[in-house]
Amino acid sequence: MIPAPSRSLLSALVACLCAACVPAHRVLLLPQEGVKSAVSVTTPAASTDLARPYAVAEIGRNGQLAQALSSEAEVRERYPMLFALQPPPPERHVLNFQPGTSDLTPESMVGLDAIMVAARSRSGGEIVITGHTDRQGSAEDNDALSLRRAHAIRDLLVERGFRAKLIEAVGRGEREPVVPTEDDVPEPRNRRAELTVR
Repeated sequence: MIPAPSRSLLSALVACLCAACVPAHRVLLLPQEGVKSAVSVTTPAASTDLARPYAVAEIGRNGQLAQALSSEAEVRERYPMLFALQPPPPERHVLNFQPGTSDLTPESMVGLDAIMVAARSRSGGEIVITGHTDRQGSAEDNDALSLRRAHAIRDLLVERGFRAKLIEAVGRGEREPVVPTEDDVPEPRNRRAELTVR
């Protein structure tokens, strides 16, 4: 199965490759940052699965399939336009919070506008916000606080005119610290939200 974001890109690749390789057809699976993808190629005569980046299915006139493995260098040389079709890699930003609150530090408040500019410059312009905490307080309270932090940033972005439907906010509590600590140890670098702009 192909993840939804991969389908349009893969279709474009198939069309381009087919035009370049008459009479045989080739299906090439390009990598996508942060996303595992795969595709099943089926003809009336055979079927095969491509599950590795740069895996290739070559389709003969009789429908027979042969698998091969290409490389980034080879694909860039033979089909440079394919890379021009790919979206730019996601941008990642980190904002920090005041202890025990969903209030951004003054330094992070300043950085918020730059994140909005980056998101608006993209064709998709989606933002995923993941809130985190340090290990002060209970795990349950930190789950709730991390989600409040993510929602607080979401609200600030919406107040500035960013479309709410393009923002996803989630909380991870104290599970994914940047700096591992013992329980109840304050750590400013863990009081954060990670924003992925894609």
